Amino acid sequence: MRIIAELPHPEFKISILNMNSKYIVKIEQGSFEQTYKIAEIDLLDGVNSIFEIMDEAFLKTVSARFAEMRKDFKETYQRYNY
Repeated sequence: MRIIAELPHPEFKISILNMNSKYIVKIEQGSFEQTYKIAEIDLLDGVNSIFEIMDEAFLKTVSARFAEMRKDFKETYQRYNY
């Protein structure tokens, strides 16, 4: 697996990796991570298509999902410790 691109974003670290004929989009925020796998054959313009997929609407849902992940983990951690 190798990193082939990184997309700048103020809230996330977005890395695009390539492995076994798939692109892996890894989005990180703090200790949380979301990963999306896309087959190379499904994209017409290779890695450039991923830049198009990463539109503002998608990144808003990613941000909301990170907020849910933090909330879920915080609740779980509190149940564990109390």
